[in-house]
Amino acid sequence: MQYEIKELPEVRVAYLRYKGPFGAAIGDFWKEVFTPWQTAFRLNGKVTYGVAQDDPSTTPADQCRYDACVEVAADYAIQPPAKEAHLPAGRYAVYAFQGTADQVPAAWGAFFGQVHADGKADEGACFERYPADYAMDPATGVFTADLCIPVK
Repeated sequence: MQYEIKELPEVRVAYLRYKGPFGAAIGDFWKEVFTPWQTAFRLNGKVTYGVAQDDPSTTPADQCRYDACVEVAADYAIQPPAKEAHLPAGRYAVYAFQGTADQVPAAWGAFFGQVHADGKADEGACFERYPADYAMDPATGVFTADLCIPVK
């Protein structure tokens, strides 16, 4: 699996939290909860992020937390139900994913395994970064995103 090491800047985000089993339900959360909220607050056309707060292999499924985030300016007033977070600046292994939602867990597994096998993984949150012009092919369900893991 080919990936790049990149220096990423700190990013301020507004987020909504999903709690429960990872998988298809996260896609439903984006579609049914996050995207309507994002549209209502005129935050479309911005880079978005998905941040898994827990490792589903060690956390009970009903306790797993995932934050759907959108990048916001320093002076943007974040209003409830959204909360503020900052994705830290640093070195990240970045894998350019292209596929369908049901392929994401396997891609994460392979990528995480590779970065660990290479001895580069560091502590910190892993996240998905979706481009501001994000689009999913309606016929195939294929989309692109960067998978990002902090590295030493």
